Amino acid sequence: MEEITDAIDRAAPEHFTQALPKSAQAQMRALVRAAKGDKKAVADRLGIDPNTVRRYLKGERKNPRSALREALLRELQKVWQPGIRRQARKKAAATGGITVEVWAYFGYRAPVATTDDARLRHLTVHLPPQWAGRLFAAQDKGASDQKMREIMAEGFQEVYFQDSGSRAANLLEVELTGIQAIDISY
Repeated sequence: MEEITDAIDRAAPEHFTQALPKSAQAQMRALVRAAKGDKKAVADRLGIDPNTVRRYLKGERKNPRSALREALLRELQKVWQPGIRRQARKKAAATGGITVEVWAYFGYRAPVATTDDARLRHLTVHLPPQWAGRLFAAQDKGASDQKMREIMAEGFQEVYFQDSGSRAANLLEVELTGIQAIDISY
């Protein structure tokens, strides 16, 4: 499961300047346009038959079942207004940074006589622009969720656990082992 990538994608709609299309036909049309006319690719992303895509495009079907309705919305949010999405990400990577709210297990590698057991923590941390930039760049390159976790753990180590160098200097490594819930905003 791509938890961090999904959380980044869920944050994008707050920057949209136009509402998503309402009808299933208009949503399907927008997805096909984003896929440069490749109906099979859209069908694969939605987990449906290519003929079903054609039926929605023609208006033969109008009311998708709940699973398809959710998939349409999820996939459309990933491709809607790519220019606006790029601008928001560029701004976050240059000046704004990102805010991460997470319920997750954090483990530590530290000197002898300290605990390294992973503990569940609820943290809300603002990561500076360089961490936002690293996360966005990794996502753009198709990095695995494990790689995204490593980048985020490094950011949490520096910003939260070591407070930018003012404490816990002997903390060697923070590990983000299990994400229960995550929300990102930028």
